[in-house]
Amino acid sequence: MIIKVLGTDCEEARGLENNINRAIQEAGVAAFVEMIQDCKEIERYSVNRTPAVVIDEKVVSSGKQLSVEEIMRLF
Repeated sequence: MIIKVLGTDCEEARGLENNINRAIQEAGVAAFVEMIQDCKEIERYSVNRTPAVVIDEKVVSSGKQLSVEEIMRLF
């Protein structure tokens, strides 16, 4: 599974990335997490607000901070 966190270098995006990494560990899934900060790359996903989460090229969340439990449900 490839998980992308879309967002500029802000506290919310870093917090979301941390929660994703915790969810991966707790769920025991194999995943690669990538932080995307380039505005042109973020625009490719047509998200209105960041931070956003993309799992295997599908936008699953945008504009909010997800808890570890919410992220695990997305797996």
